Amino acid sequence: MLESLTVKNLALIEYAEIDFKKGLNILSGETGAGKSIVIGSINIALGGKIPKGIIRHNADSAYIELVFSIREDSIKKELERMGVSLEEGQLIIARKLMESRSICRLNGETVPASKIKEIASLIIDIHGQHEHQSLLYCAKHLEILDTFAKSRLQEWKVKNQQAYHNYIKWKKELEHYNIDEEQRRRELSFLEFELQEIDHAGLIPGEEEKLNVEYKRLVHGQQIVQGLEEIASLLGYEGNHSAGDAISQSVKTIQRILEYDENLNSISNLLIDLEALIDDVNREVSSALDHLEIDEERLYEIQTRMDVIHSLKQKYGKTIEDILVYAERKREEYETYLHFEEKKMAVSKKFAQAKQQLIDIGRKITEIRIEAAKQLEQLMKHSLLDLNFLDVQFEIAIRPLDNFSINGMDQAEFLISTNPGEQIRPLKDVASGGELSRIMLAIKSVLAESDEDITLIFDEIDTGISGRTAQKVSEKLSLISKNHQVICISHLAQIVAMADHHFLIEKEVIDQITKTNIYELDRKQIVQELARLLGGTEITKKTLDSAVEMKDLANRTKITK
Repeated sequence: MLESLTVKNLALIEYAEIDFKKGLNILSGETGAGKSIVIGSINIALGGKIPKGIIRHNADSAYIELVFSIREDSIKKELERMGVSLEEGQLIIARKLMESRSICRLNGETVPASKIKEIASLIIDIHGQHEHQSLLYCAKHLEILDTFAKSRLQEWKVKNQQAYHNYIKWKKELEHYNIDEEQRRRELSFLEFELQEIDHAGLIPGEEEKLNVEYKRLVHGQQIVQGLEEIASLLGYEGNHSAGDAISQSVKTIQRILEYDENLNSISNLLIDLEALIDDVNREVSSALDHLEIDEERLYEIQTRMDVIHSLKQKYGKTIEDILVYAERKREEYETYLHFEEKKMAVSKKFAQAKQQLIDIGRKITEIRIEAAKQLEQLMKHSLLDLNFLDVQFEIAIRPLDNFSINGMDQAEFLISTNPGEQIRPLKDVASGGELSRIMLAIKSVLAESDEDITLIFDEIDTGISGRTAQKVSEKLSLISKNHQVICISHLAQIVAMADHHFLIEKEVIDQITKTNIYELDRKQIVQELARLLGGTEITKKTLDSAVEMKDLANRTKITK
């Protein structure tokens, strides 16, 4: 159950907090007051798309918070499976909106919007203003049927998805064998050429890096010699200004004066160490010069080898490792083309097995759908009768698809007749906008029977209806709300009167700033709002009396239903 909604700086809403309750929660108000913003804020908090410019003018960010109480054990177990823990039976979903990004939080922890959407599917069902239009498409009919049969279908649909992916895998594999003998020979010849070129090169992983190091040393050999000779000159013992000669002289001098002052021992030791260090450096420099050779022949070999590697990299991969992986893959292809018929036969067998498995699973899914369709037909007929379809026929046609799909081998279509003597026809060819709204309400009410703890939200479910039909819709909403929390936006007095809890959404302008306010109405305020819906701008005593009568009648209806 959705316990509370908090909204800050969203469109016209500066700050609003609504404490929803059990039963039928109705939101009403003038057109443009911001009713749809309330439902929109719930959608956004649950990971929905963020409309451009939704953050309130002069605000840096917007904030939406939903607090749900979870009582149903099955939902608790599913949330636990998803790694979601409750805090005292509550689930707190929040989303902060900024100009360039948004942050979703679940019980205080930052989570991706996709996870919020997954959780939302367990606890809330939102019927948008135009959702009933989706009933014009057969894909939606199959989705509704599968939702109704979920407990029986779920395991088989998972199996079907796995089998379908396996089928597609072997189908694509078999397509590779759809070539003639001449093409096979061409492919074999080309693969042979590529493999010979790579194998002849004798590539070794890490070889290129070593060649680069050696190439750099050889190509800059002259500079290396000059540098080492310069170091030898500066640190050696030849010349008056060499470091080695200067340090050697310093050692002799310190030894001569050491007998006069023993405190100079530390300086003496440091100079001796320095002389030893310089000797080591000079020996290393001399050794490097002795072993350094500028081998032009070796340089040519390295350049030639690097050219070969570069040529292969342009054709087969960015690195030697990539080229070797490419070669292994092509070697497998070569073996396939070499033993073409036997490989094709093996793949054909795998494909046939995958296809048959998909057919077997698909048949089971079809069987479950046909059985579920019969049950749904009866439940829908009863639900539609409750919604003032006086003589309605409702059927679900299950037809085979021309090909396999991830959802099975079926397509479903709702067929309906809403008037006596009319032939049953596809829903999309018969129903008007108002009828579609009622049919969707009937579907929601039937599906809700299997979801004990789900919150149902209807944004203007009263589109295209009035009079007795509106009364029937209000009674249906009230009936649903006995087992479910229902939140509904409505313009019709018959529906609003049926509310267990009535919230008014109104707009006010203060100092040229427009704000939307939301608050729950008491009995007197409810009558005033009903009178406004009945009488428009001018509310008379007669209108008020009608509003009182309508509210009392609604209360009596709720008791008797």
